[in-house]
Amino acid sequence: MEAPSPVVLFTYSRLRNTRETVSCLLANREAAATDLIVYSDAPRNGKAAADVAAVRAYLHGVTGFKSVRIVERETNYGLVRNITAGVTETVGRYGRIIVLEDDHSVSPFFLQYMNEGLERLKDRTDIACIHGYVYPHKEQLPEAFLVKGADCWGWATWKRAWDLFDSDAGRLYREIVRQRRKREFDFNGSYPYLRMLKDQAEGKAGSWAICWYASAFLQDKFTVYPDKPLVRLNSLSDAGEHTAPDAGQLRFAVTLADTPLDWEAASLEAESPRGRKAFERFFWSLKSRRERLVRCFWKNL
Repeated sequence: MEAPSPVVLFTYSRLRNTRETVSCLLANREAAATDLIVYSDAPRNGKAAADVAAVRAYLHGVTGFKSVRIVERETNYGLVRNITAGVTETVGRYGRIIVLEDDHSVSPFFLQYMNEGLERLKDRTDIACIHGYVYPHKEQLPEAFLVKGADCWGWATWKRAWDLFDSDAGRLYREIVRQRRKREFDFNGSYPYLRMLKDQAEGKAGSWAICWYASAFLQDKFTVYPDKPLVRLNSLSDAGEHTAPDAGQLRFAVTLADTPLDWEAASLEAESPRGRKAFERFFWSLKSRRERLVRCFWKNL
């Protein structure tokens, strides 16, 4: 097994969320051997300056990892540029990467799952990334399974996969339409991903993640998902600094896995029809709230 992959954490102004993310990471036994790289974006305006400064002051006191490197942006990059530039820089240097944002809490077995997966699957060129979050479901699924595309809530990848990333949403949109794959891209019509991609192309959204999904999808690459979540969004329980989540958002809430994933029980030969169907069922359950959820969860990822 190679040395643990570096973990890259993207932060902005949410001190409470950032503390929880770091605390959860430190509960992983691999943390002491892991390099933590933090990209701290600069405040967008004067109102955010004090919160960003508080996050940075906290980060400079973080210990418990092999090393901690903090990249403090001098100007505001915004979420899209901060993440895409940071991932490109880090994966170019290390060849592989584990990515978290400041509202991701992780299981004590998250780093074990990611590092073992990165090593086991390093030669699987059909796999774009390994994902930590999985939608709530009631299906009987393997320990880990494949679904086409790429995802963004606690993930890991290799340089050869990230090299496929195309930020040109218009080009991606036109190609999906040309190949007549709209329904497949939208999970059998259960979620409006193509419309989100079009919004990105027209400047109505600010999402790097929809382009990551589309880039991998068009190359027929897959994401590895765990049957039980190793990542959850801690912002779903944040009713202090931000607006309390509504009932629709809380449908994304999950309980973190309290046991390690068994890679020997994974099923990674081909895309999982049952896994894909589980996602479709979850998406259909959101249909009545879809417009609100699209705005909340994707336009700024």
